Amino acid sequence: MLKQIGRSTAAQETAGALLAGYIRLVRATNRWTFEPADFQDRLVPHLPVIVALWHGQHLMVPAMKRADMPARTLASRHVDGGVNAIACRHFGIGAVRGSGAAGAAARKASRRGGAQALRVMLDALSNGDSMVFTADVPKVSGRAGEGVALLAKLSGRPVFPFAVATSRSWDLDSWDRASLNLPFGRGAAVLGEPIRVAEDADAGALEAARLRVQAGLDAAHARAYALVGRTWRRRGDAAPSGAIATDV
Repeated sequence: MLKQIGRSTAAQETAGALLAGYIRLVRATNRWTFEPADFQDRLVPHLPVIVALWHGQHLMVPAMKRADMPARTLASRHVDGGVNAIACRHFGIGAVRGSGAAGAAARKASRRGGAQALRVMLDALSNGDSMVFTADVPKVSGRAGEGVALLAKLSGRPVFPFAVATSRSWDLDSWDRASLNLPFGRGAAVLGEPIRVAEDADAGALEAARLRVQAGLDAAHARAYALVGRTWRRRGDAAPSGAIATDV
């Protein structure tokens, strides 16, 4: 019964609205540093763009969107994906439902809507909507999947690594080392340099682009964490379970 309630539209709408309210609280009660300071203006000449994130570090990203920059996000078809999509909608961000993976998992992902999601994302970009989504291979955090590079190749749009960190967070012992950002501290948002993929890129060029996205995300997160007085722990690094990280 609880699972059925959790899957209901009403329950997901309520959870999504509460999550959006919490994100606004954290956004309003932290002192923010942006790098570059005009990072939103820097995006304008390149719009629409592909904004890449690390899974588990994406909670505050919707609050960084400017109202005049239409955007959509890729959300999983699971209940948590539905809640996240609803929360994003409160910030004017639409959703593309689907998932992606690599290798043998990619064939399964296509049956879950990954191939259709790719087509919808291409349509969104061609219509002027930027795409904002996590670059990780599902359940393999810290490794960028091929999908983001492929989307950049097929669309001709640049990829921007992006990171948001806060000095206070509840860091979970989950596969993606998820951080629940907390209010009343300091925050930082860092935009990396654009990564472009040629339309005739072969498999080797796509792999090189994937690695650039991965390195760009690590660099952006390392800088964002440094700006709030913390050290970025890359996936696989030891970290305390269920710890609250605070200002240092």
